[in-house]
Amino acid sequence: MRYYLTLFCALTLLVFSSCRKDFSAELSSGNLSFSKDTVYLDTVFTNIGSSTYNLKVYNKSNKNISIPSISLSKGESSFFRLNVDGIPGKIFENVEILAKDSLFIFIETTIDYGQVSDPIYTDAIVFDSDNNLQEVKLVTLVKDAHFLFPSKDSNGFIESISIGKTTDGEHLKVNGFFLEDNTTFTNEKPYVIYGYCAVPSSKTLTIEAGAKIHFHANSGLIVSKNATLTINGELNNKVIIEGDRLEPQFSEIPGQWGAIWLRAGSKNNSINNTIIKNASAGIIADSIGNNAAPTLIIKNSQIYNSSNFGILGRETNINGENLVINNSGQSSLACTVGGTYNFVHSTFTNYWNNSFRQYPSVLINNFFTYNKNNTQVVEKRDLHAANFTNCIIDGNSTIELVIDKVEGTVFNYSFKNNLIRVKDFSDPIHYIDNIFNGNPYFKSPENNKLIIGQNSEAIKKGSEAVSILVPKDILGITRSIPADIGAYQHINF
Repeated sequence: MRYYLTLFCALTLLVFSSCRKDFSAELSSGNLSFSKDTVYLDTVFTNIGSSTYNLKVYNKSNKNISIPSISLSKGESSFFRLNVDGIPGKIFENVEILAKDSLFIFIETTIDYGQVSDPIYTDAIVFDSDNNLQEVKLVTLVKDAHFLFPSKDSNGFIESISIGKTTDGEHLKVNGFFLEDNTTFTNEKPYVIYGYCAVPSSKTLTIEAGAKIHFHANSGLIVSKNATLTINGELNNKVIIEGDRLEPQFSEIPGQWGAIWLRAGSKNNSINNTIIKNASAGIIADSIGNNAAPTLIIKNSQIYNSSNFGILGRETNINGENLVINNSGQSSLACTVGGTYNFVHSTFTNYWNNSFRQYPSVLINNFFTYNKNNTQVVEKRDLHAANFTNCIIDGNSTIELVIDKVEGTVFNYSFKNNLIRVKDFSDPIHYIDNIFNGNPYFKSPENNKLIIGQNSEAIKKGSEAVSILVPKDILGITRSIPADIGAYQHINF
């Protein structure tokens, strides 16, 4: 009996559901509501697709409605694209919305800069017509750019660059291309680079003040043996190097592109008044054991949001002043495999909070390891110098300076008049007039605002002899006497 009762109930439900009539819909009367009256799409490069943006359309009435038409004002010629209820297009007819319901419209654009008369490109989504017409404006900015990328051969293989060999003697390669000659990147319009752009041996890449360089994912810059990189930013006209995603939500995302790699044997590299953001490693600097002339001189520059290292030096020679590095997935500054390192009036911090990090803000060592025949081999190199004067070394860990020494090599280092977050200890030979675990009183270190305030313990604690050689801070402010420690003179917040 129970079986027949269940069967009867199921058949009854089926009959009633099959007799249900579709809801009727009335024509829209122009009373739609929208989540915004203007959709601002962020800046895009010419012929590069934008992110997807959305608009929500509400039917707040108690009746189902049908919108006779939804279209772009410029019709099929518009550079915008729509997707309405899962259907792509530019013109839609008889779009229904149930009572007290809504629908999503998704918006994208790809614009050819050469086909628009104004870099601010506008259109509108038009709902219905005549007396019931409603519209939502669309606005975006398109930039022209120089696009550099590897070529393809007739078989479709992408041009590549050899960056070394495996233990089996096979070449390690990355997608990339060599510049043909001495090259200058101007500030006329941005550069968008796909793959690794390489400066060939004996050639120089010069980047003018105000230039903007944008690297795509898995892209970067390689400076070959005997080649040179010269970046000539100015105080009020900095060079900006970052990824090619221009949307605000990507402005501080680490790891969007590869690295600037100064390969062993590159020479006379200089970087001035430059901001490097959102790389895997801001700068990788290798050398061939030359401790006489710097491989890199970097001044008045900032490196932020590197998913691994801000600067990774490997048996190289780096001089830096008024340098700021923050928010790195490993170390902000890694002086490894020995070498020569001299930094004055610099701020090395690490307030990384995207994941666990195992390294300090500043790491110094004189070795590297590798496996050979299932045995770990330790290779040692001389640390000719690691000198830090009037610098801040800080972060959100309890120890932000680690010196990892393997005996048996030259190992010279000196810290004078620095503010350092590290275990307090006494070593009058290597540490002179330092402040251990003091409060630098940064403005907002998590947001890369490393200027110090009026309560900083770094105020007027610098070595005067060094400050005379670097009389202005990273912002061009004349230093006090004695000077404040770090890259910045303090301000009152």
